[in-house]
Amino acid sequence: MAVIDRPLCDPDRKTSGFHPFKVLHHFRKLVADKEDTEQVFHIIEAMKGKKSHRQAWDFIQSEKGEAFMRREVDIPGMLDDHERWADCGPNTVAQHYIRFMKREGLSAAGLVEESHKWQPADQRIQDKTEWYFERLRDTHDLFHVLTTYGRDALGEACLLGYSYEQNHNLGIKFIAYAGANEIRKSTGTKAPLFKAVSEGRRLGREAGRIAHEDIEALMREDIDAARKRLKIGEPVVYRQCLATLEAEGYLDSDLMQPQDAQAQAA
Repeated sequence: MAVIDRPLCDPDRKTSGFHPFKVLHHFRKLVADKEDTEQVFHIIEAMKGKKSHRQAWDFIQSEKGEAFMRREVDIPGMLDDHERWADCGPNTVAQHYIRFMKREGLSAAGLVEESHKWQPADQRIQDKTEWYFERLRDTHDLFHVLTTYGRDALGEACLLGYSYEQNHNLGIKFIAYAGANEIRKSTGTKAPLFKAVSEGRRLGREAGRIAHEDIEALMREDIDAARKRLKIGEPVVYRQCLATLEAEGYLDSDLMQPQDAQAQAA
């Protein structure tokens, strides 16, 4: 069924929920094995609230949202087609994105695959709301490129703070601060980790919503112009924290390596 012909919200979809004990259970599993991506999706589902659904429905029913649904662009396929962006200049979002993905060994399809480990594609509710939530997932690595948050543990925590203000899922907010707390406990660092996450939230709150953009047009835009247009600020506190962690000898530790489990959360 074409996206535009799907119901706005399937009757079987749960549009609110708050299960703190379930969240703690899955977060402990995530702490024990940071590669256990499935736990992230359990946490998000356990704290999915009405606010994130209302945002989805407002966008879906907007003129822009309806136009995007009618076009039915395969965002992961488009992003992974690097030849598609061969005519884009070196400072475009597309070329920054390609360099980032190659450097990190990532693909948009890989993120989709990780999400399907938690819930197979044939078990996902096929309504317009799901289309919107998939759009949030599929643009996650563009968040990295545009905000300059790295894939280190703190960078992911800060980006989740940013993402929370863009999609309002309490599970993402929980993981952001809980992740910063795990860094604090394991290092004893003097870096203002919670302040860095809060800075991420402020930047996300002040910026335009990346997932609401025409992704193909955004990819072809000069990255500095795109950041200015979307009002994406500089993560100053995050960079100060990295400098402190480096001075304390943690920058090359496991703590600062790419955190694939947290990276799937948006």
